[in-house]
Amino acid sequence: MTEPAPDGQYDEWLDAIEADDGYYVECANGHGWLPPRRVCPECGSRELRDEPLPDSGDIVTHTTITVATPQFEDDAPYVTAIADFGPVSVTGLVRGVDPEDVEMGAVVGIEVGERETTGDRAVVFRPR
Repeated sequence: MTEPAPDGQYDEWLDAIEADDGYYVECANGHGWLPPRRVCPECGSRELRDEPLPDSGDIVTHTTITVATPQFEDDAPYVTAIADFGPVSVTGLVRGVDPEDVEMGAVVGIEVGERETTGDRAVVFRPR
């Protein structure tokens, strides 16, 4: 398998998560954002700083994919979820729990894993 082309800031952000240095960007007015950017899309502030991503988040919505496209067929069934980590929401794959047992409000940690089908790195949530 060939190494995928780097995706700039996304890959840097995944590297930071792998190093237990996950972060999000926050403006001087307290608006948090991902992906990292130069200007706050909410208020236009250019005073941005990296803030540590909380160690855990809460699943706010999820869906289970049982019939996947060929690009993800070896991953199925899998759960994609959105979890709130402080002021930011992150989309990732839920692992370490049966897809039928994933619940909204569940507390999860964040890490980097791989897609079964492609080997690409992906954001992964695991129950805490």
